[in-house]
Amino acid sequence: MQEALKEAKKAYEKLEVPVGAVIVKNGEIIARGHNLKETKTDTTKHAEIIAIQKASKKLKSWRLEDCEMYVTLEPCTMCAGAIINARIKKVYIGTLDAKTGACGSILNLFDDYKFNHKVEYEKGIMQKECEKILKDFFKDLRKIK
Repeated sequence: MQEALKEAKKAYEKLEVPVGAVIVKNGEIIARGHNLKETKTDTTKHAEIIAIQKASKKLKSWRLEDCEMYVTLEPCTMCAGAIINARIKKVYIGTLDAKTGACGSILNLFDDYKFNHKVEYEKGIMQKECEKILKDFFKDLRKIK
């Protein structure tokens, strides 16, 4: 999760909502991503999607069955769907997202539906640190505006 937080800090520096994700296979980070929605003017440029794309490219496969993802903020419906479709084994979530979270906060795509792939997940990994970067970002953003 510390590496995912480093990615979130990269997003923060670009005035992007500070969310970071890393994908691990066999104990090694194979892909990293951070939000680039504003920078790329593309609503799909979430940290999770970028990390999935990089991992798929590295492994030359869309199937990421033996991979785990660490993400600082609970995935939204788009990202949770992509995680399911990529067949990621397990997701470690930093903090919850009460507005758009799709892993238990608003709905739970990982548990409440019968998809062809079941994703394991764990919440609250380095929760305080993951919450702090988001709170600091929005506090700073209000000062800028």
